[in-house]
Amino acid sequence: MLKLLLFCLLLVTCWPVAVIAVLLYPLIWLVLLPFRLVGIVVGGTFDLIAALFTLPVRVLRAV
Repeated sequence: MLKLLLFCLLLVTCWPVAVIAVLLYPLIWLVLLPFRLVGIVVGGTFDLIAALFTLPVRVLRAV
């Protein structure tokens, strides 16, 4: 909701910048998408490594 209000304020004060922002937002999103995917993969890898290190403790705790 805050982003919408800020956009409306930008639209009222400087509408050419607001139109350019609306047109460039999908392009910026597409450029940043690979970095987001890499972040998901790296986070999953760290979770897997943490699970492998804590596995012996979990097994011993269950016995």
